[in-house]
This record gives sequence, C-alpha cells and structure tokens, in this order.
Amino acid sequence: MPAPPAASHASRLTPHASRILGIDPGLRLTGFGVIEQSGQKLAYVASGVIKSGEGELPTRLGVLFAGLNEVIATYRPDTCAVEIVFVNVNPQSTLLLGQARGAAVCAAVSNELMVAEYTALQIKQAVVGHGKAAKEQVQEMVKRLLGLPVAPKADAADALACAIAHAHGSRLGAHSTAGYRVKGGRLV
Repeated sequence: MPAPPAASHASRLTPHASRILGIDPGLRLTGFGVIEQSGQKLAYVASGVIKSGEGELPTRLGVLFAGLNEVIATYRPDTCAVEIVFVNVNPQSTLLLGQARGAAVCAAVSNELMVAEYTALQIKQAVVGHGKAAKEQVQEMVKRLLGLPVAPKADAADALACAIAHAHGSRLGAHSTAGYRVKGGRLV
C-alpha cells in the first residue's frame, strides 16, 4: 500500500501551501502522487502504487477505494486530479479502467475533495511541453520538476504528473473546472 508519510499535514511549505493528490487509475495498479504547491514552487510529498491483486472485480475495486482512502487520510490533500480514461481498442478493458477510475473519484468525493480531470495530452503538455511525450520523458521531467534523486516508477510518475498538471491548471484549462463534490448526499 502507500509508503510511510514523508511529511505531515502540519509541515507544509508555507501556511498557505496547497496539497494536490494526483491519481493515475488502473485496475491492477493505481498510481498516486502527492505534491505541495506554494505559489510557483512545487514540492514532492509522497507517491506510490496501490495494487488490487487478483480476484473478483468488486473486491479489487474495494481494495483501490480503501487504499485511496488511506492515502487521503495519511497525506490530507486539499484537492484531487485524476487522469481521464482514454478509449482503448478493447472495449472491455476500457470499461474495467473506467470502473477503477470511478472508485478513485468516489474515494476523493467521499472525503469532500474537489476533483479535476485531465487528459493524458494535457498532462504531458504541462509536464514535458508536448502531448506526444514518451513515458520515460514524463518520468524524467517529474524527477526534475520535483527535485527527486531518481525518477519515480511509471504509475507513480503518471500520478505525480497529473498533480503537476493540476498545479499548472489555470494555464491548461481543466476538463472540469468546477470538479465534483458531494453536497447533501448527492454528487454535484
């Protein structure tokens, strides 16, 4: 599950720093990345992968939901950014990925986090400078932008890149600027 906390909620860069949780949804592996933003400065807080394991679909989705709830409770982000699912050649794979993404969004909104959505193209544009970047380029730029000693693994790097895209969201135009929230027991 998640790595031990790298920083507590109280140890933000400044009192006005904002924590962003980025999520790269997947049914087998869901990447997460937490960064802090204070003005133009970005800082790494934590990242990792939640593994759903084998078994029935509802059980695997439950593992992802519980794992993300644990990440949210541990790192206490202020907002969440989730990568939008692309339509795959295999419709069944797309449906399964969509369900994993749904579990991620549900975990965020059940914790009263605002959720913004970004396409892979927007994320790559924000991090690398062009939308056709290779995974290795994204990993390297995440390493550089956050001052990490080594590049994170692919799923964690994608989640961190999603959080970075959200930090730069005003220049990108988030797919859903208002995001999702739970109000009066309803998703709005």
